[in-house]
Amino acid sequence: MKQAYIFDAVRTPRGRGKADGSLHSSRPITLAAECLKAIRDRNNLNTQLVDDVILGCVTPIGEQGGDVAKAAALHADYHQSVAGVTLNRFCGSGLEAINQAATNIMSGQFDLQVAGGVECMSRIAMGSDGGALMIDPELSFKVGFVPQGIGADLIATLRGYTREDVDRFAIESQKKAAIAWEEKRFQKSIIPIKDSLGRILLDRDEHMRPDTTFEKISQLKPAFLELGEKWGLDSVAYKKYPRVESIQHVHHAGNSSGIVDGAAAVLIGSEEMGIELKLKPRARIISMAAVGSEPTIMLTGPAPATLKALARANMKASDIDLYEVNEAFAAVVMNFRDELEIPDSKINVNGGAIALGHPLGATGAMLMSTLIDELERTKKRFGCITLCIGGGMGIATIIERI
Repeated sequence: MKQAYIFDAVRTPRGRGKADGSLHSSRPITLAAECLKAIRDRNNLNTQLVDDVILGCVTPIGEQGGDVAKAAALHADYHQSVAGVTLNRFCGSGLEAINQAATNIMSGQFDLQVAGGVECMSRIAMGSDGGALMIDPELSFKVGFVPQGIGADLIATLRGYTREDVDRFAIESQKKAAIAWEEKRFQKSIIPIKDSLGRILLDRDEHMRPDTTFEKISQLKPAFLELGEKWGLDSVAYKKYPRVESIQHVHHAGNSSGIVDGAAAVLIGSEEMGIELKLKPRARIISMAAVGSEPTIMLTGPAPATLKALARANMKASDIDLYEVNEAFAAVVMNFRDELEIPDSKINVNGGAIALGHPLGATGAMLMSTLIDELERTKKRFGCITLCIGGGMGIATIIERI
């Protein structure tokens, strides 16, 4: 089996996912194409040698529909011979794109690929594509489907995480992200987005709230209390977890992932292709895994996915120097930390999606650039990216810095 190497990784800034967000005027195809152009230009890449572009997108309709990966490749002026495919593994889509590209390289059937993701949440509303889990009552009843926020609150209840616990976790995410930007830790990967006149629309993650305090965040109302109690969705969870007397609704906008716009791209290829193109590898993909998990609580997949990837690499959790765990909700990362007994000093050292935002289909690929940059900055060796996924799944990838 061949090795899959990462030669470069770029991302856009994350723009606030509302009509007044700085990237709202930018189409999904534009954000994705800007990342593809950066990969090409930074590496003096002959795009005719790229076999395929794989992009994750969680709401692939309208401007993001119709195979946005191929459309973005054309918009970026890649050679017409470059293929493109769009995939959807919900929040794990950006990392799934990387894993599929790596698998293709390892198999020897592909030599060079660009993988990543795109999501414009200000232009295409989350959930607007429907889906059986959300709109089919027969299936929802059968699997015990509830909104993700209730699943996160259920994790907090079972783990005994209080409102203060999850709020303090969120504050730390904001602090770490602010320090990371102050120290320019993201600078190597960020691609500023400009308008048609060349004026910069955004060159910095826009969702951050570095002035967040415990006093401010504690005043926010629980986001899922009404859905759970008044709409009766808590009772669905109780059927799966009869030992729970009452779900403590502790999550809200301040300790959950931010809704944002963004895109990312990663250049992945074989050793032979790297030598031919004089590309210096930055990291090697060691192992990867995807798992299913209990669909009502839904968000516990990162731990088993990571353990599966570790087992494939013949490694232990303690062997990993840095973890990037998507902060879908505070309790998700806290549960992962406690289940694998990982110190806080190894997890999301530059903040996470609570502070920076979660552009659904792009997040996994964004985390790859963040992880590689930080491994290089700190001269550490091994890193792991993992995300929880809707419907009850988890995904993980382990890399080694070169």
